[in-house]
Amino acid sequence: MINAAIVGLGWWGRNIVSSVQGKSAKLRFVHGVSKEMDVALPIAEANGFTLSDDLDKALADRRVEAVVLATPHSLHADQIVRVAAAGKPVFCEKPLALKRADAERAVAACRKANVPIGVGQNKRYWPAMQELRRVAASGTLGRVMHVEGHYSNENSGLHFSAWRDSPGESPGGGMTGTGIHLLDAFVGLGGPVAEVHARVISHRPGRDPRDAASVMFRFANDLNGYFGLVRASPFYWRVHVFGDEGSVEALGETEVVTRLRGGKVERRKFPKVDSIRAEFDAFADAVAGRAPYPITPAEMVDTIAAFEAIIQSMQTGRPVCIDQRESSR
Repeated sequence: MINAAIVGLGWWGRNIVSSVQGKSAKLRFVHGVSKEMDVALPIAEANGFTLSDDLDKALADRRVEAVVLATPHSLHADQIVRVAAAGKPVFCEKPLALKRADAERAVAACRKANVPIGVGQNKRYWPAMQELRRVAASGTLGRVMHVEGHYSNENSGLHFSAWRDSPGESPGGGMTGTGIHLLDAFVGLGGPVAEVHARVISHRPGRDPRDAASVMFRFANDLNGYFGLVRASPFYWRVHVFGDEGSVEALGETEVVTRLRGGKVERRKFPKVDSIRAEFDAFADAVAGRAPYPITPAEMVDTIAAFEAIIQSMQTGRPVCIDQRESSR
């Protein structure tokens, strides 16, 4: 059992605690950190962990073997570096960073300290996405040439925090909330992105935003693709991979549709899992040395490189090419 600290006990931090504490057989929280001590104290008491108001206090706690960050986006890279410097593995909620240079700095700090790093991309653990990845890698689809996606949900209005409305913390409409999950899926399927052309149209800013974004992709391996997202629209998830012999489509968490030549169509539904607990169990396995974390550091950096380019494209209205550095392979 890995004893961990969680830094940040807002809406998502509480979701993490709810999925993990007393339910995971591999990881538990023994220390929590929050700037809002009065709000967080009942959470700490109900879940049996120590509460403090500073990351350094958690790092000084001899029980703490790993640290989970559920903090505002702009804080991630510096906090990862601090945790790694203390010799502790770190799990960071998405996005890992807002700039490629910061993602590279964070990953390098963990590499130097020889500690695992995990990132909160729980959609990777949805049964539908795991099956889609299996089919796409199996050769059944022939030559894979194109990938599409869409992710919308109502969380931006239902779970508002002031920092989530800041262009400096949450640029690009829904990119940090929903788009980053699709981007991780795309990089996991297609590898590094070479060029993006993106647009976001806002209909209403503020506490309950209305905006829509779309992104076109060219990958370094010449895979083509695009995705869209609409904040405030009811939940919808789709990732669809096309080859010259067939396609495979993930719909939501549990449904997969495979279409092959000759009109063969197969629909499958899988049992639902707690994807948050699954990603923390995978992180605990990495900390214990049982298995590498499923998302590689190179994929983490490539995802943020594409994210940064998408934001730049949204701001300029022009395509943006991404430098293919050897360090991200």
